[in-house]
Amino acid sequence: NIYATMCGIVAILLANKDAWVAGDIWEALSLLQHRGQDAAGIVSCSRGRLYQCKDNGMVRDVFSAAQLASLYGNMGLGHVRYPTAGSSSASEAQPFYVNSPYGIVMGHNGNLTNSTELEDFLDATALRHINTTSDSEVLLNVLAYELQKTGKRRINHEDVFDAVTKVLETCHGGYAVTTMINGYGIVSFRDPSGIRPLIFGQRPAAAPGSGTDYCVTSESVVLDFLEFSVVRDVEPGECLIHTLDGQVFSRRCAPASQTTLSPCVFEFVYFARPDSVIDGISVYNARLTMGEALAKKVMKEYPQLEIDVVIPVPDTSRVAALQCSYLLKKVYREGFIKNRYVGRTFIMPGQAERRKSVRRKLNAMRSEFEGKRVLLVDDSIVRGTTSREIINMAREAGALKVYFASAAPPIRHPNVYGIDMPSREELVAHDKDDAQIAKEIGADVVIYQDLADLIASCAVHSSAQRPVTTFDTSVFDGHYVAGDVTAAYLEGLEAMRKDGAKAKRLVETDGVEAPGLHNARK
Repeated sequence: NIYATMCGIVAILLANKDAWVAGDIWEALSLLQHRGQDAAGIVSCSRGRLYQCKDNGMVRDVFSAAQLASLYGNMGLGHVRYPTAGSSSASEAQPFYVNSPYGIVMGHNGNLTNSTELEDFLDATALRHINTTSDSEVLLNVLAYELQKTGKRRINHEDVFDAVTKVLETCHGGYAVTTMINGYGIVSFRDPSGIRPLIFGQRPAAAPGSGTDYCVTSESVVLDFLEFSVVRDVEPGECLIHTLDGQVFSRRCAPASQTTLSPCVFEFVYFARPDSVIDGISVYNARLTMGEALAKKVMKEYPQLEIDVVIPVPDTSRVAALQCSYLLKKVYREGFIKNRYVGRTFIMPGQAERRKSVRRKLNAMRSEFEGKRVLLVDDSIVRGTTSREIINMAREAGALKVYFASAAPPIRHPNVYGIDMPSREELVAHDKDDAQIAKEIGADVVIYQDLADLIASCAVHSSAQRPVTTFDTSVFDGHYVAGDVTAAYLEGLEAMRKDGAKAKRLVETDGVEAPGLHNARK
């Protein structure tokens, strides 16, 4: 019953002990809103006291000016979560808190693939209770257990490194973590495969000569906006410590032989903002190159197609579609107008809800479709629900032909590292070839990016000093880079992710709140 989510995380430590960090964290979460629209939370720390506000909803709705003003302190964490397989309870919004030892708060992005075994260990050996269905609470308690074993009233960086080393040995999967330890500072770490993104930066404190502020977050766009200079990405298996007295420590806590930088390629396809840089790779440039590769495939394998116009499916595919049209020497047009106040349909909970949401989100302009042979470009095709509705809208607007191109290869396998994709049987590409998929979604032709071209589109933009040559591409090829993914695990995961199972859990938990450090908004 343990589940995970795709999220956005941020941790900020200001040098001035009288400074107010919540404003910067709120700005950061607003910039990370694309990574999660279901829930948001902030926990701050001021002179040994923790202050929290979290709830379901968008960042703009969860935090009022008065609530932000009451989040005192110069150190804090923020978190946004997208709708997924768990409870609708606001108490399952992050960050999570455990009081012993020290008072620890955690924000987590990713998924543990052995959370069931870890929960059994926590219950039987560590004598720690897990009160939610979130694997983030499991991860937090594993870290707390390792820190408690020191038996110290006050810890140092060596204690933290030892604890994180045990966490990395024990907790399998893909994850990026920010942790705030009361009276000590910020501790951040990344899984040994570097699947989920994590980057940090620094800036001079507001008062000249008074020290340095630090920020650790999911995407570089946060650092840009808040005027932090990028230091670097957190390495796979690395633990990074920023203490309250301004010291910075870092160490690879996983053996070099067990670490490989394999970022999730779907970050570049869909999740990350185009103005972010992840592991040295510009998301924007990667998407441009995806569009080039897609155009080359169209010219090579589908020369018979007569295309009048190239139209993107807003918003993520715009960059790829623009470059695709440029190489094809075809007109690029914005044929769909988007209502920006509707959430991302890929992460809508439930097939019927996704179907309705597409019509609420997009409107087709007849002038761009009527009498034309249209190449629609999208970032990917998951369930096919969104694609089918979009193709129907194009035909209703008068399109003569609708060709559908995906900047990503066919998605045929579930994701186990923090993206709540459906079960295999709910994936439109499962057990189907391209012609069958085209028929299923109502397209005249479906064109998929080749996996080798997708990998090359990202890898080519990595730096010579830190080349990225491998990616987690498990949703396309079924190869899980962190290992430990068995057939039994996938069967259990898929049973939990089916729309019917999700709906049942949401009904069972509707209105139910778990106790904890939770400030009610009402």
